[in-house]
Amino acid sequence: MSLDRAVLAFAGVMVLLSVLLTVYVSPLFIWFTVFIGANMLQSAFTGFCPAAMIFKKLGFRPGTAF
Repeated sequence: MSLDRAVLAFAGVMVLLSVLLTVYVSPLFIWFTVFIGANMLQSAFTGFCPAAMIFKKLGFRPGTAF
């Protein structure tokens, strides 16, 4: 799995997790979803992605985006 796909999969899992937490635990978890979206948006413009840095250290091979 490439680094790009790992980051996209991780972001998708986090979004789904945050939605589940919002529905079943507390509506305040919507802020977790907002944080994830904001992080994805800033990553698209700046190219800086903390998750990509972590996955790179874990040995994922680089893709075209990161």
